[in-house]
Amino acid sequence: MMLRSFIAIELPAELQQAIVGATAHLQTALPRPLIRWVTPQNIHLTLKFLGEVSPANLERLADALRLEAENHPAFRAAVGGLGVFPTPRRPRVVWIGFDAPADLVRLQRGVEAVCARLGYPAEERAFSPHLTIGRVAQTASPAEMERIRQTLQTTAVAALGEFLVDAVHIFKSDLQPGGSVYTRLYSFPLSSTPAR
Repeated sequence: MMLRSFIAIELPAELQQAIVGATAHLQTALPRPLIRWVTPQNIHLTLKFLGEVSPANLERLADALRLEAENHPAFRAAVGGLGVFPTPRRPRVVWIGFDAPADLVRLQRGVEAVCARLGYPAEERAFSPHLTIGRVAQTASPAEMERIRQTLQTTAVAALGEFLVDAVHIFKSDLQPGGSVYTRLYSFPLSSTPAR
């Protein structure tokens, strides 16, 4: 049985709730199916999407990631700000900003290198830390896209708080009728020694 999997940093529940609180008016103004909003417990920072992986390969990857995680110090990250991909004129993904030090970039590169050694293709796009909170429907009409654009343009999300990133995790994703359900399979603590 193959498992749809990804490697990510988990957000504390209070920050997930703060994001939902700060964007509640957006979810009211732009309801489903126009935008598929991510449920609070699913808001996370993806370091690497793996796709369909066998349990045996996940175990090999977990062993390698455990060692890699020990080479990286825990660090603090801040959450806040609102943006879209790919452009404000053609929004497809709505996100909250994830502001972290160079330690995050080093960690993501380390994760990418471990995955590459085990045969997972490298991500073509540059790493751009963000927390996906919504996905615009592919079927949105030009008028609906304009409504989305204007609503997002007039919305600001302030700084929502910060937290200590002290572990990375492998999750599996089960696609259910009500949306994806994420289950944490493995956790890898970062080194408790702060960066020099």
